[in-house]
Amino acid sequence: MLILGIDTSCDDTSAAVLEGRKILSNVVSSQVEIHKKYGGIVPELASRRHIEMIWPVVSEALDKASVTLKDIEGIAVCNGPGLIGSLLVGVCFAKATGYASKIPFIGINHLEGHILSAMLGDETPGFPFLCLVVSGGHTSLYRVDGFGQYRELGRTRDDAAGEAYDKVAKLLGLGYPGGPYIDRLAQEGDPSWVEFPRPYLHGSFDFSFSGLKTAVKNYVESLGKVDHRSVAHICASFQASVVDVLIKKTLSAARRERISNVSLSGGVAANRELRRRMKELENREGIRVFLPPRHLCTDNAAMIAIAGHHRLARGERSDITLTARAVLPV
Repeated sequence: MLILGIDTSCDDTSAAVLEGRKILSNVVSSQVEIHKKYGGIVPELASRRHIEMIWPVVSEALDKASVTLKDIEGIAVCNGPGLIGSLLVGVCFAKATGYASKIPFIGINHLEGHILSAMLGDETPGFPFLCLVVSGGHTSLYRVDGFGQYRELGRTRDDAAGEAYDKVAKLLGLGYPGGPYIDRLAQEGDPSWVEFPRPYLHGSFDFSFSGLKTAVKNYVESLGKVDHRSVAHICASFQASVVDVLIKKTLSAARRERISNVSLSGGVAANRELRRRMKELENREGIRVFLPPRHLCTDNAAMIAIAGHHRLARGERSDITLTARAVLPV
């Protein structure tokens, strides 16, 4: 089954063509240059750019896959959660294309796409597996017992991990998005330089990074002035706190659920330190860790397409009443 996947949930316009699990194309048009001067995503600008790019991106994805719309057997589109204006562009495009070309289409939850991105690697986890979704908008732990069978074990109570990265980077005068800048500078710093708090929230698999962000702010203000060396140490110490919490929560959940397969997804899953620490669990704890390629960690349409593949193959369809939803539990 050839599936066209579409994702416009936030600030990236993406389209992909999948044949089963095989990625024939996966095109992503980034809006970083548009939003970086504001230090964050401006929703109105994001939706306007999606309108400009949706057809060129889809056309490029079809061309790279050497197919046409006539070859497509199903369309999968992200319909939430996300920025409502951005989501509407993709949903309306998918419905119009499906209706005009008589191609069945299905709305896909963005979080389900992240969860199933583990199925796009060379090795895939068997069921059940534990999935840590960690991005700019989400930090959640799920038990996955099968396609469409997800149970949330924990979620962020305030800032997501990726959001904390962006805010700390802005505080330190780094660029946007903050994750890659902090990840790179942390390689030069000492993670034990500052003992930032570890918000473990004992007795819960929930996450909280707002207090950590405030601790970094207070520390920076106490210094008065920071040079490059100090910034590197702060980045390393901040990142050590975030990664410690993510690792400990994931390991605790795996032990309680008696699950030996763990996957990592979301934009922060591209972080080098987090990937290194997750792989250490294999040797130390006997847990199989599945890491998608770094280019499949951030928002992309291939993950939407793989989720759509399984739902369409089971006969599921959306109709013309499909709409975008800013909040959409998985």
